[in-house]
Amino acid sequence: MIAIRSEREIDLLRAANAIVAEVHDLLSEMVRPGVTTRELDRAAESLIRERGAKPAFKGYRGYPAATCISVESEVIHGIPGKRVLHEGEIVSVDVGTVHHGYYGDAAVTLACGAVDAARLRLMDVTDLALSRAVRAARAGNFLREVSVAVESTCKAAGFGVVRDFVGHGVGTALHEEPQVLNFDSGEPGPLLRAGMVLAIEPMVNMGTHRVRVLRDGWTTVTADGKPSAHYEHSVVVREHGGEILSQGTRLRWGCRSD
Repeated sequence: MIAIRSEREIDLLRAANAIVAEVHDLLSEMVRPGVTTRELDRAAESLIRERGAKPAFKGYRGYPAATCISVESEVIHGIPGKRVLHEGEIVSVDVGTVHHGYYGDAAVTLACGAVDAARLRLMDVTDLALSRAVRAARAGNFLREVSVAVESTCKAAGFGVVRDFVGHGVGTALHEEPQVLNFDSGEPGPLLRAGMVLAIEPMVNMGTHRVRVLRDGWTTVTADGKPSAHYEHSVVVREHGGEILSQGTRLRWGCRSD
């Protein structure tokens, strides 16, 4: 069953996501050559707890960190540690919080220093795919239209859309119904209704869509070793398109009009 959230609940979700957005703003300033992924994770957890929230990922199914930080060919669920960031890499940062029983969840891919044109294009197209998916999260549409918005944008650019992992509903649990595919399954899916809250998250690879999970049981990498980008927002379905709950003040993603 897909929950329809009241405006009071949406305000609570907005508060949880405001903390997520603040963490993203902070980490975007910290991502630079020489920084370790563990340093980023510690800064994120500190800020989350300062704001009276808890890291939603830490301890979830045994996950050991407050954030997922995935570098280059790592698609999602990269575990922060001793890895040092280098000039020219792209870094996907996924942050979740729980605040007064409601969850926030968003991800963005950042450039570490100057990156090449191919990586910039991958990031740009993935951001555009999310923007179009957010606009498709409109009451009266079927969920399939969100999925088609992502896949059509990325396939036109020649990129692979990950199929093994998907977006999800979010609310009083980190993962709720429905599953939000980034590809067209051929089924319409549920009818979208105002008040549904979706975590829409394109995961897009420069090469093949295929991925594999490393021996740590979490870190997911591209099958061909090429870079991947990941953008995500928590979005409320509204009458005229999705309302982003997790937009930061410094960083802007997933809200393009083209």
